[in-house]
Amino acid sequence: MKDTLAGKEVVLGVSGGIAAYKSAELVRLLKDRGASVTVVMTSAAKKFVGTATFQALSGRQVHKSLFEGTIPHIELTVKADVFVVAPATANIIGKMASGIADDLLTTMLLAARCPVLVAPAMNCRMYENPAVQGNLAALKGYGIHFTGPEKGPMACGESGWGRMSEPGDILSAVEALAGHGKALSGKTVLVTAGPTLEDMDPVRFIGNRSSGKMGYALAREAARRGASVRLVTGPTHLEPPPGAAVTCVRSASEMEKAVLDAAGSSDIVLMAAAVSDYRPDTKSGAKIKKGADEITLKLVRNPDILKGLGGRKRKGQLLVGFAAETGSLEENALKKLKEKKLDLIAANPVGGDTGFEGDYNILKVYGPKGLVLDTGRVTKEAAARALMDVIEKIL
Repeated sequence: MKDTLAGKEVVLGVSGGIAAYKSAELVRLLKDRGASVTVVMTSAAKKFVGTATFQALSGRQVHKSLFEGTIPHIELTVKADVFVVAPATANIIGKMASGIADDLLTTMLLAARCPVLVAPAMNCRMYENPAVQGNLAALKGYGIHFTGPEKGPMACGESGWGRMSEPGDILSAVEALAGHGKALSGKTVLVTAGPTLEDMDPVRFIGNRSSGKMGYALAREAARRGASVRLVTGPTHLEPPPGAAVTCVRSASEMEKAVLDAAGSSDIVLMAAAVSDYRPDTKSGAKIKKGADEITLKLVRNPDILKGLGGRKRKGQLLVGFAAETGSLEENALKKLKEKKLDLIAANPVGGDTGFEGDYNILKVYGPKGLVLDTGRVTKEAAARALMDVIEKIL
């Protein structure tokens, strides 16, 4: 990774938070890796760290005003490979989510066409506020990348989620964004995401706890690397990745049809959806009313979409399955890999704050020769990047 950033242009936006002192160390680390760094500060940021510090570390003028050049918000972003905002306060996150451009930094962010990486930093109460969480969700839907925040003690004396990621972690995220460019240009990637729901009657269904976050992260990452992305998704509350061709489905049967329609012309198929294994044998046309103390629900098998894809996989196509497990993870994953004729299987333990519903995951990826990736506990965005790195190497 030492030369990943050599010759890359990084714009670092610094907003007004106490964590701004960490951004000075980030500049030094970026420079050590060969990047050229342009620092843009808000007026509030200058209250925490002086411009002279960033100018000395970056070796470049620090930019502060919309009126210091001809068209600075365009001139400073057009050559950028990565745009980092660290720290990103609740204020700057809210402006980004709403498209507000009232200073140089926010105007540059609207004009940026490179990957944007945000490192949130704020008090834990602010971070947990529904408005802030809504803004974060909106930005993720727009394709903005995130690192952190972390959990721990804060300058105010409280402890919780909201600490800015350490400079070394932000550096790793920048390297991941800058190091791939458009490696999947010309490739078509099919991704499935979310749950499938099997209706019992007009108001009840059998489903699972999949949020779709892992599949959506994979779709965003594939698009960022230049792929043409097709996303087949069960019901979620997530914003689709910009530019993806999205097909919304509800049941396993609907997902099977959409997947089979798209798989034949796809180069890479990532089956991250949690497809229901069974469905009710019959669906009542009216709400099932409360009556006897017990009722019997007969379930029948749903089609095995992944096995069907393995049986008709064309030459040169890469097929990746997912396996959410509560035990015997490796044994179950390797069995599924072989039986369904997969190229890779990404297995993840379910429980705690990883897997279904959460923002974190632990992926253990197996190929025909055994384990090829163990991400440890990381965000689903980081897990998606790591898995796509493996896929790039195979291709």
